[in-house]
Amino acid sequence: MAARRPLVIINGQVQQLPAGDTLNASVSEVDVVSLTNTSGGAAPIGTPVYISASGSFSLARANASGTTEAIGLVRDASIANATAGNIQTDGVLTATTGQWDAITGQTGGLTFGAVYFLSAATAGRLTSTAPDTSGQYVLRVGKALSTTDLDISILAPIGL
Repeated sequence: MAARRPLVIINGQVQQLPAGDTLNASVSEVDVVSLTNTSGGAAPIGTPVYISASGSFSLARANASGTTEAIGLVRDASIANATAGNIQTDGVLTATTGQWDAITGQTGGLTFGAVYFLSAATAGRLTSTAPDTSGQYVLRVGKALSTTDLDISILAPIGL
């Protein structure tokens, strides 16, 4: 089979990649944004957050429309109040079982195969039981791939 060169855009025109040139593009399935914590306390890894003002976040909770629109989960080990940090919006987030226990209220980390939702009971927490009370919101956050890995795939909230 003949070797083929990929197509690229050079000076606004589609052309074959010139001989001797290579493609050097990073590939990442993870999107991360930097936001400042305005929640009033530290936000540990895995904490679901929403954008509360331009460039800042607060802890998300599925009990009101204004706090339900989670953008992602804290990626850093912890983000102190009034400090900027990384929020992961998709892809796989890895934390220790103890770190996940603090976010889910479970023991032993995440439950393999379980779908996790934004908690209506406690701000900044996840639960494997979807909210079911009128006035609350169901917001799917992701699915556990193991006891330490959560595949973040946030869907639109559904009001009850």
